[in-house]
Amino acid sequence: MAVTTIALPHAELAPRGRLSLEATWGIILVLPYVVFFLVFVVWPVVYGVWLGSDAAAYRRLFADPIFTRTAFNTFVFLAVGINVKLFLALLLSGFFARTTPWIRWLSVIFILPWAVPSIPTLFSFRWMLNSEWGMINGILWDLFTIEGPWWLVDPQLAFGSVIFVHVWKYLPFWTLILLAGRMAIPTDLYEAARIDGATPLQMFTNVTWPYLKNLYITSTLLSTIWSLGDFNSVYLLTGGGPAELTHVLATLGIRYAFNLHEIGVGVACVMVAVPLLVPLVIVLVRRLGRGPEA
Repeated sequence: MAVTTIALPHAELAPRGRLSLEATWGIILVLPYVVFFLVFVVWPVVYGVWLGSDAAAYRRLFADPIFTRTAFNTFVFLAVGINVKLFLALLLSGFFARTTPWIRWLSVIFILPWAVPSIPTLFSFRWMLNSEWGMINGILWDLFTIEGPWWLVDPQLAFGSVIFVHVWKYLPFWTLILLAGRMAIPTDLYEAARIDGATPLQMFTNVTWPYLKNLYITSTLLSTIWSLGDFNSVYLLTGGGPAELTHVLATLGIRYAFNLHEIGVGVACVMVAVPLLVPLVIVLVRRLGRGPEA
């Protein structure tokens, strides 16, 4: 009876207790990424948690009346900005879902605010909203002989301008996300609803919304996480002013850490958002893990 032998690859003949050649090269190639992750991700997080563990920093933070206003501003910024942004994105996704050629060209123009870098965009708005020589007040005076408001001097108008610019900047992105969700809905469902005599509102409530609901909720969670860390919209437009009344948590933490040189208080200001941020991340990960039917 003939005995057949199978020749194993050279890499699998490594002595017991030693790594094969492939495993050795795998470790060598992965090691730089592991070191990069430890140095630039793990270490800053651990160091930040250590800096934010000082109880005196939180007492100093909570005693500051600016923090109370900042916490309120952050809540309004998230509640108004995110809901307006996602609701408008839902409406506009239906508009851009049409196949008319001119709408396709308009969609190219519509996406420009999101495609343009944040710094020149926000500086342009800061110039347009300037009360003395800005473009908006200049147009109001030239066309209607109206003295324009003090956009970035009045605290309410300044913070309203921040929310408006934030919505304007990121609305195209979320419109594209919801538009992609609309395009994935089977057209047969719309044809069947149209044959049954459904109105546009009934087609939205019975066909479109059931398919987009989970995507809308997931987009809202993700937008909340991103908006909570939005530093540029406030800092580049108002700098937290006037009188430090338009800060959000992201900009107030920078003010403490770099302007007032109180790094511990600055980290504590950011750590205040962790009880909101962590549940959002957990819920988002669980929804993404369950797939489209989540």
